[in-house]
Amino acid sequence: MHALDWVVMGLYFLLMVGIGVWSYRQVKGTSDFFAAGGRMPWWLAGISHHMSGYSAAVFVAYAGVAYKYGFTLYIWWAVPVAVAVFFGARWIAPRWSRLRLRLGIESPTEYLEKRYNVPTQQLMAWSGVLLKLFDVGAKWAAIAVILNVFADVPLTTGIIVSGAISLFYITIGGLWADALTDFAQFVVQLVAGLAMFVIVLVKLGGIGSIVDIWDRLPPTHNDALAGPYTLGFVLAYLLIDFLSYNGGTWNLAQRYIAAPNSREARKAAYLSSALYLIWPLILFFPMWAAPIFYPSLSDPNQSYSIMAMELLPPGLIGLVLASMFAHTMAMTTSDANAITAVVTRDILPKLFARFRDRNGKASLLAARVTIVVFTTLTLVVAINQQNFGGILSLLITWFGALVGPISIPMLLGLLPAFKRSGSAAAIVSWAGGLLTFGYVKYVMEAASTATLVASPVVVSAVLFVGIGLLRGKDRVRPDVAELVDSLGEDAR
Repeated sequence: MHALDWVVMGLYFLLMVGIGVWSYRQVKGTSDFFAAGGRMPWWLAGISHHMSGYSAAVFVAYAGVAYKYGFTLYIWWAVPVAVAVFFGARWIAPRWSRLRLRLGIESPTEYLEKRYNVPTQQLMAWSGVLLKLFDVGAKWAAIAVILNVFADVPLTTGIIVSGAISLFYITIGGLWADALTDFAQFVVQLVAGLAMFVIVLVKLGGIGSIVDIWDRLPPTHNDALAGPYTLGFVLAYLLIDFLSYNGGTWNLAQRYIAAPNSREARKAAYLSSALYLIWPLILFFPMWAAPIFYPSLSDPNQSYSIMAMELLPPGLIGLVLASMFAHTMAMTTSDANAITAVVTRDILPKLFARFRDRNGKASLLAARVTIVVFTTLTLVVAINQQNFGGILSLLITWFGALVGPISIPMLLGLLPAFKRSGSAAAIVSWAGGLLTFGYVKYVMEAASTATLVASPVVVSAVLFVGIGLLRGKDRVRPDVAELVDSLGEDAR
């Protein structure tokens, strides 16, 4: 990297630190730290939701998919997310904001105590925290791979450095720092992504290359579905994306919780959906074109990084690297904030009486300590990511397969159609999904990726809905029925 690239990177990190310091002054208590005081405007919530939905793994593991299989990356990843968030804007996003207004929640699992009971809430909270250790660890590992390619930084060093920088601003500034840095990072990645797109177009011969490259790539690269990414895989991920991007992934629920009202939450979801549909077409284009420049890479995961290093002038390389950091820091810091909200609001108060003062300075201190502990543990997972099958395995197999059993009781529990599904349905569906994952992964031989990802979430959904249908209407607790029904419209 050129000295100018390091200057750009330095300025980027100074901006992140500055936003963190400013945000620190806005945090008076846990409501500000976890939910931005319910004052986050829709455009900021929408951009933050989008930026928090993917990390630098896009430039590593997904770049490898684009290199090997082509356009299918857009079909199986971006389109299902855009569709899932669009429909979630109608059914799910407004309910999160209404939960905060009605119950005063600050964490996504806080309402589960009233919706089901304390044991169910604790089960979902603990299992979600453990799952996120692997998910966030994979994202730190992804940015370390990029640092290794760009600047020959050892993987372990890259993981620790990127984690430490992120930890600073999220620990002091909470959700405000997270959302505002997301916005700044959105601007950085927009400029960097457009620069990379234009330069690759010029190298390929001009704007006509948008169409022409498909004639220069292997024939299967313009297929909508290719390799292991079958129709079954896409449909499975559409279901998983609906659960994950509408709140099953807790940090994304926080964006809706922080919105002032249901209308603002819905508008935020529509904005995020539009960004997922449009922006990846520009972002992925250099990845699709990579085999033309480098027809025989030994490690396709490095394709985007190598292109940036060789095609971009000094300064722009640093900007592209900053944009990769932007995606990872946006997602990992929002995850850390969400996990901290769950631990501080829902786990610690049930274990220790001294944490039951939810609004005092002690609670805010506990939140900041929890962020440090959780982030440290994710860095340990990142350093040892090869023991779990590598970055793509952590992202697609482990997280994709296990997010369903955890999020089905949480998301479907918001909807009146499933109010007959109580704590027994939630626990059985959770256990059934996890057991299914273990059976398919470790007992079945040569199970496809689609089967491994789809089976747990389908089993969980069937069990949750089925047990609810077997339960009589008269067995639904009145307070649960009142809560769920009330989430369908704004309070008068």
